[in-house]
Amino acid sequence: MPKAVVLTQYGAPDVLAWRDVTMPEPGPGQVRIRVKAAGVGPTDLKIRRGEVRFARPPDAVLGFEAAGIVDALGPSVSGVENGDEVASLLPTLGGYGEYALASSWTAKPPKVSWADAAALPASAEAAVGTLKQLGLAGGETLLVLGAAGSVGMIATQLAVSRGATVVGVAAPRDHNLVSELGAVPVSYGPGLAARVRQLVPTVDAVLDAAGKGELPDAVDLAGGPKRVITLADEHAADLGVAFSEPTPDRAPEAVDQTMALLASGALRLRRQRNLHMEHAAEAHRLLENGEVHEKLILNTS
Repeated sequence: MPKAVVLTQYGAPDVLAWRDVTMPEPGPGQVRIRVKAAGVGPTDLKIRRGEVRFARPPDAVLGFEAAGIVDALGPSVSGVENGDEVASLLPTLGGYGEYALASSWTAKPPKVSWADAAALPASAEAAVGTLKQLGLAGGETLLVLGAAGSVGMIATQLAVSRGATVVGVAAPRDHNLVSELGAVPVSYGPGLAARVRQLVPTVDAVLDAAGKGELPDAVDLAGGPKRVITLADEHAADLGVAFSEPTPDRAPEAVDQTMALLASGALRLRRQRNLHMEHAAEAHRLLENGEVHEKLILNTS
């Protein structure tokens, strides 16, 4: 039997158990992937703790993003064959296992590693989707809160490539990285708005990919909440700020678009730390405790 990391109940990381599970069978429009790597993200932790509820069947498996080899096709599937290497965003979860079902997928070019392919889907969809929602245009100025994180790095690079000026908020240890991405770095903390105004005359739009409580300054800098979007601050509504969540129509083209950029060397991802998939609970502990500053990837071998 295949193995997967099962969410046995809501709670601390040790509710995640590496167990035998039933082999998933692809339905219409689905493929089954023999997973090589899966990404771990903050929403996974919220689901595990029970803060984001979903129908939790027996053998529920977390994981929104995975990369692997197609090994079974469901009915009405075309354009892909057994043996193809792919990456997938998994809206219904399932990535923390040796096998996962996917209803959309993107070919993994040979130049892209399994870890990079698994790290891309969720962050790319969020970055592309929020930039679309902000309506960012060339010549505008974008403030990115969390510019050195997985989503922030992609959004920063995409915005710079479109001719936008980007001010990237990050910890001092990441300022060199933010500069390398083409943005102007600035630190978190009291006085953020004043520091930003010393760098740029105005801010046209703000993407908060960090949720560190900087939204009041962001709204002030943008002249109101209309062009401020957060992915992480649950108090956004108090300030009239839109909280962007993944939907099927937010950015269905994102993984295809960014995978091509990644393969060409035009896109850089956050540095990664790899663990074997059976150690998913440890990955959750590391992320929850703030002990890592890398994207966490679970490998099956």
